[in-house]
Amino acid sequence: MYAPERQQEILRLARDGGRVDVVSLAEQFQVTAETIRRDLKALDRAGLVRRVHGGAIPAGRLDFEPDLAERETTAAAEKDRIAKAALAEVPDDGTVIVDAGSTVARLAGSFPVELSLTVVTHSLPTAARLVDHPGIQLHLVGGRVRHRTRAAVDAWALRAYGEIRADVLFVAANGFSLEHGLTTPDLAEAAVKRAAMAAARRVVLLADSSKHGQEHFARFGGLGDVDLLITDSGLSPEDALAIERGGTEVVRA
Repeated sequence: MYAPERQQEILRLARDGGRVDVVSLAEQFQVTAETIRRDLKALDRAGLVRRVHGGAIPAGRLDFEPDLAERETTAAAEKDRIAKAALAEVPDDGTVIVDAGSTVARLAGSFPVELSLTVVTHSLPTAARLVDHPGIQLHLVGGRVRHRTRAAVDAWALRAYGEIRADVLFVAANGFSLEHGLTTPDLAEAAVKRAAMAAARRVVLLADSSKHGQEHFARFGGLGDVDLLITDSGLSPEDALAIERGGTEVVRA
């Protein structure tokens, strides 16, 4: 297959799936990862895709948002390691806010049975994982529920977070970088994340390394607003050091 033919097929895959990654493309086309990177660079220069960490998305798709089922199965092993590492940041008592997101939901599902804690969340999947936990006082924030993420948004949710103070927030993001901060595709969801960050004394970001360098439509904060980033070893030591120089501690699980 000639390079232009391969690039046309890569573009089709990106448009159909919303995203392509270097490793999968290299395996599919039986070429090196460097060849795929050159293809993506050529498509990026042509304005047809936009490079993100580890792959590319179609140009103009800053609003791309995978559904809940896809999020659960994407980078599952990395998310499990991140959730396990995040347990060390859960206080023995007090109040935590758990954001909407597949990685933070994994954290909630791994809370030890002996834990005694007040948990506030606007995420229905997270609430479902915690509702039968014997030691947790669960507070479910209400509002309009977004079907794609099963998270409450809009005025009710914003009002609730404006009335509380929590010890720790475990927050998720669709993309994070030093240049563009913390981003997500939906403005309403970004507003709730921003309110939750303002309601917590300590902010812990749980995000797998594939989200590093990604940029989405709605920005809800900067990495400087995050006390601790827990990610996986796919984030390079150089990138981790650059983030830490900005004042955010980094754990690579």
